[in-house]
Amino acid sequence: MNGTPQGSSALFTDFYSLTMAHGYWKQKIDYRAVFEMFFRRQPFGSGFAIFAGLEDLLDSVESFRYSEEDIAYLRSLKTFDDNFLDYLSRFRFTGSIWAADEGSVIFPHEPLIRVDSSLIESQILEGMLLNTVNFQSLIATKTARVYLASGRGSIMEFGLRRAQGPDGAMSASRAAFIGGASGTSNTLAGKVYGMPALGTMAHSWIMSFPSEEDAFRAYAEIYPERAVFLIDTYDTLKSGTPNAIKVGRELAAQGYNFGVRLDSGDIHYLSVEVRKMLDQAGFPQATITVSNDLDEHIIHTLREAGAPVNFWGVGTQMVTGGTEAAFTGVYKLAAREDGAGKLIPAIKFSDNPEKTTNPGIKQVWRIKDPQGMAVADVLTLVDDQGEEILEKKNRYAFWHPSADYRHFYHEISGSAERLLKPRMEQGRILARTSLAEIRERVNRDLDSLDPSYKRLLNPHVYKVSITGRLRDLKLKLIQDYLGDL
Repeated sequence: MNGTPQGSSALFTDFYSLTMAHGYWKQKIDYRAVFEMFFRRQPFGSGFAIFAGLEDLLDSVESFRYSEEDIAYLRSLKTFDDNFLDYLSRFRFTGSIWAADEGSVIFPHEPLIRVDSSLIESQILEGMLLNTVNFQSLIATKTARVYLASGRGSIMEFGLRRAQGPDGAMSASRAAFIGGASGTSNTLAGKVYGMPALGTMAHSWIMSFPSEEDAFRAYAEIYPERAVFLIDTYDTLKSGTPNAIKVGRELAAQGYNFGVRLDSGDIHYLSVEVRKMLDQAGFPQATITVSNDLDEHIIHTLREAGAPVNFWGVGTQMVTGGTEAAFTGVYKLAAREDGAGKLIPAIKFSDNPEKTTNPGIKQVWRIKDPQGMAVADVLTLVDDQGEEILEKKNRYAFWHPSADYRHFYHEISGSAERLLKPRMEQGRILARTSLAEIRERVNRDLDSLDPSYKRLLNPHVYKVSITGRLRDLKLKLIQDYLGDL
């Protein structure tokens, strides 16, 4: 690859997307098609997820090209007609993309991205789209859980060395920053994404000097404004903390503060004892940073126990997804053009009700109460009958997206906001959003969720529903399908 990121090639897709595209091309089937991306279940047993990866996806779609080397490789497979390869050599995405705001709080079964283009164009994007959004949404969600568990404290992302390869490390750093991390140890991510690059020292620094005190003093001389001493190389309480205090006095005489870091042992016990020693020595302002395979549950437990921690260094569990291997995003056909040029709804039918898709082109509305708190998300139809509009002061019946009998009635007393917005037209990005704006949106959306949805254990299940019109369409298509059997 000569150093080229793997995701920058148009070959970064599932092979079956290309074989299907070839098949459509040979059959002269390339009508308009609408695909929607959604996910099926919350990761980590969470009550919410965070939508991430959209800006990277749009950049990739806009620059999507098959190079001469790509075409030569595909030709070597002896699978595709030469005329089809000529078509790919000129391939550009020319359709439109609608999506939720990156950084939004999201829930299962609701469309997050809508791709409206030709069948071949939409199909070819599938693998890249899912790869980009699934991974970053997983990591942003994990980080948001860590961030909330810390009491919205200072989270340092330390995951580069444990991340899933170079691209995984970069994507994880970006997504972690969106989810609430204050910075990253990944220097390249700091440069590329404009986020703070953070770090202290390794145990090897301490071990490279004649004594721990010498190591601390050398570091303090070089970085007096950012001296954080790693105090657990030998003995945290008998050696590390006393030496940090000794060098800290020298820094204080010059007008500088300092901090210490714990990376092993009983974090609660040690942080309490270290805090006592620092305070007794006259350094109540000295900070304590902790690391060592932390996750949201450990951090929550430490905070509940009163551990006096100022900064949290989180790596492996945050940038790999920890206990969750993948985000369950899927990409399904929602509507296609018929022979008369009319868009007709499409449905994937399954014996498993949760895998039967909601047909047709859809909008997602977020309903809020008068205080701005989210109450429910509702899927509505956008079809030849026009777009369903949810209006304030109206009373509606909203139906469960998978079960045809469960429903509730709700009068909209606050607001109803569309979540899906145009992001790309004719293959061109309409506007860009900064990482800072995306990160701030996460905070605003989390603020709009009742605490019951943000519990680490057994969170309340947020309502995602469909309108009666969409429910009727879904039941009709299912009945039509069963009648043809």
